[in-house]
Amino acid sequence: MHTTIPVSIQHDPVRLVLLDQTKLPEEELFLYLDSRDSIYEAIKKLRVRGAPAIGIAAAYGMYVCLARQAYPSLEAMAHDFTALKQYFASSRPTAVNLFWALERMQKRFDAELRKQEISRSLMLKALLDESNAIFAEDQAMSIAIGEHGLKLFDKSKHWGVMTHCNAGGLATSGYGTALAPLYLGHERGYRFSVYSNETRPLLQGSRLTAYELAKGGLDVTILCDNMASLVMKEGKINAVIVGADRIAANGDAANKIGTSGVAILANHYGIPFYVAAPSSTFDLATKQGDDIEIEQRDAEEVVNGFGKRTGPKDVRVYNPAFDVTDASLITAIITEKGIIEHPTTEKVAKHLLG
Repeated sequence: MHTTIPVSIQHDPVRLVLLDQTKLPEEELFLYLDSRDSIYEAIKKLRVRGAPAIGIAAAYGMYVCLARQAYPSLEAMAHDFTALKQYFASSRPTAVNLFWALERMQKRFDAELRKQEISRSLMLKALLDESNAIFAEDQAMSIAIGEHGLKLFDKSKHWGVMTHCNAGGLATSGYGTALAPLYLGHERGYRFSVYSNETRPLLQGSRLTAYELAKGGLDVTILCDNMASLVMKEGKINAVIVGADRIAANGDAANKIGTSGVAILANHYGIPFYVAAPSSTFDLATKQGDDIEIEQRDAEEVVNGFGKRTGPKDVRVYNPAFDVTDASLITAIITEKGIIEHPTTEKVAKHLLG
């Protein structure tokens, strides 16, 4: 079997090319972005989303914006680099991959700046090389996560798997994180029936996950978020697998709002709950989930998200984009390095640092 998944990020020498995920599933529209404001807006407004994809887009965005300016000196470029980095970092506060990618670009910039013979063109080449490396490593990471994650599934069994939000090709540059084991397993003859929670309020599960799984040839069923308990009770779900936007040092994992509720239900019904994420999603400086900043988004996403008002204009709306699943509810975290069973601070540190 061959799996076909949509490509969310492309690039050319002077523009960042993104598949506008706000238009899916009805329209596949690519955006050609060449300004800092358009790239910031694309990240902020979820035209590109998913922690790894945000990081990749920001890295290429740094290169594109710097390449389009004629700086009088490398000092002037360095000053603008700092301002641009801070600007992009302010777009999404929870997804740690954004900051990881920006810091990686900063380190490469600083290393090149220390060289005796460095020009604007050589600096830009170095930044493009670094962006390409982040992109390629993310693709390899997807495969590695998929290989490790597939070890948790018995090929002789037909698996009912629940997902929440989107952590596939649209959220990365390859097979994804949470969906990578499903894509690889599908290619190798594993039998999966995927139940994709719609993921209120922006419906990433129904608009994006169901879209790309169906396009990849997998069996997928869309569920309203409030149906999760029933289908678990009915015995349709054998495992839950989700992605993450930030994982604290103790294994607490921030993911799309509603994830923690799914984890609590899975724990109640004795269903394994897996988190799949690259090592770049771990934030060892954040000791526990309570310390993770949770992004608050516009009220209109809840009461007028898709053009039809579903709530009164004069009523307050609470719209956190993420919640945190306690490590005690996580059966295992799957990374490109392997599997952390029943994560703790000690196990996470050993896994990442050796």
